Amino acid sequence: MDFFRILIAIFLPPLGVFLQVGIGRDFWINLVLTFLGYFPGIIHAVWIIAKK
Repeated sequence: MDFFRILIAIFLPPLGVFLQVGIGRDFWINLVLTFLGYFPGIIHAVWIIAKK
């Protein structure tokens, strides 16, 4: 299941984080990072998915 979440995180980082942890602090941080730059959002999303 994590493989699919990582694939989703590459294309839509906030959605990948949402599927892993729901709407919370990590989701909002990822949303801001994705707006500031796409690659920081991807890195953060993959890190959140791999951590949990």
